[in-house]
Amino acid sequence: MDRPGEIEPLLTVSTLGAPGESLETVLSWLAAQGARGVELRLGRGEIAAPAMTRRERSELRSRVEGAGLTVTGVASYIRMADPAADDLVVGALEAALILAHDLGAPAVRVFPGAPAHPCGYHRVPETVQARQETNALAAGRLTAVAPLARDLGTYPALETHDSHPRGTDIAAILDMVEGPAGAVWDLMHPWRVGESLDETWQALHPWLTGAAGSVQVKDARLPASRTPALIGTGTLPVDAFAGLLRDTGYTGPVCLEWEKAWHPDAPPLDEALRSTARWFRRHWPARTVADDAAGPHLPGHP
Repeated sequence: MDRPGEIEPLLTVSTLGAPGESLETVLSWLAAQGARGVELRLGRGEIAAPAMTRRERSELRSRVEGAGLTVTGVASYIRMADPAADDLVVGALEAALILAHDLGAPAVRVFPGAPAHPCGYHRVPETVQARQETNALAAGRLTAVAPLARDLGTYPALETHDSHPRGTDIAAILDMVEGPAGAVWDLMHPWRVGESLDETWQALHPWLTGAAGSVQVKDARLPASRTPALIGTGTLPVDAFAGLLRDTGYTGPVCLEWEKAWHPDAPPLDEALRSTARWFRRHWPARTVADDAAGPHLPGHP
């Protein structure tokens, strides 16, 4: 049962789950299931593309907002610990931040992306470079974009992923950043390497409850298969995850990251979204804000 005055999180969906689909189709699916936001995957040929003009960005934002939704984030593939030159990585992130700001998004998702030695999927990778040096490289680049991020009010958000799958791995980088940044908690990656939900939350909550923080929900039948499974039909602790978010009062974006782009055999996004909406409403059965017409709630973001 909802606590008095509780504000629910914002259910949003990544366009990663709809490769090749039009914006109109995606927006209609989201509206049908009560989603309130969309995360736009950034890439060539995507709905959000790096080379978009300012006019195209304005038109895209208007189409999303005209459907009663908001852009909750831009999902880039920039790797903060990539061995490429600093100017290339920082420049790519600055461009992505400007694009996200033009779209009205509070955050740009980035990856750690440090080179690492091969290992099993259930293990934390060993980075090629000493981890402290890798962390300092990533943190330095996030610090370098801080003045622009402050000016824009749009921030980088580092995801639990690849070389840094645990919340504690991401926190070790973000602790070193001199400036605003957020975290993205992908449910699968910390859990698959043995970090508990409580441990991930304790490590990341300072960066999850700000303007750039968000969480990603997904399911799969690990360890047998990484193919996305409808929410609640796999082995990931999706209900315990929701319970923790409720108990801690989390009110930021909860994003369905449906990886159909990488797993073509996965069910279509509209089917996945129906299962996600059912899961969401079990844990957040009704909005309790008095004036929902005020729009989506993005903590720390006007």
